[in-house]
Amino acid sequence: MTSTRPEAVPYADGRLLDVHRPSAATPGPAPVVLLWHGSGPDERDVLHTLAQEAAGLGLLVLVPDWRPDREDGGRADLLASLAFARRNAAAYGGDPARFVLAGWSLGGREAIAVATHPDTPAELRPTAAVGIASAYGRPAATTGDSPLDHLAKGPSPVPIRLVLGTADEVVPAELTHRLLAVVPTAELLELPTDHAGVVMTTYSPEARRCLPATDPATLAAGRRTAALLARTAGILP
Repeated sequence: MTSTRPEAVPYADGRLLDVHRPSAATPGPAPVVLLWHGSGPDERDVLHTLAQEAAGLGLLVLVPDWRPDREDGGRADLLASLAFARRNAAAYGGDPARFVLAGWSLGGREAIAVATHPDTPAELRPTAAVGIASAYGRPAATTGDSPLDHLAKGPSPVPIRLVLGTADEVVPAELTHRLLAVVPTAELLELPTDHAGVVMTTYSPEARRCLPATDPATLAAGRRTAALLARTAGILP
């Protein structure tokens, strides 16, 4: 992986999104991943390493800031970033027909919720969804209900893939398995790392946020998350 500075573009008034262009050649437009960060407000930089790793596999990765601490729980930010990505992915060399909505931690619940909710408009619905180290039993800001609730009533309209860290003490594995119980067709990737490690980061108590990992084992685990994103988008077998 070669780290490069992404292009930061506005997706709504005063809101920024990083465009990580594919560094590996792909035939034609690149598959797209819209990747939502977790509960820290405006922390798109936390997902920089993972986004760069995925871009190195041939994906166009879009990572927006959003603010879960807003009165609406971040709903407006998330839906605006989704609308922007669906509308503009092609302008950045992306393939709208291969559009994965993914998220980590709180962002993962929102991604699965929007991707699978029956009321999501067809023009916004992704072609697949990935939840990374997330819990799915609480209401999502974007839909008003929990993914568990609406998926228990009917099958998912898109393929779902899930990632968990077996050493995750923030979001225990059982919370992912609850979703698997109602969506048995979902694919699960279990990684030997913690909540931060699944996205190639390490939590720093001093900084009170996740920082880029340097430990080889953590990086190796996180690369498997990137590979899952690429496989979900149709690049890797």
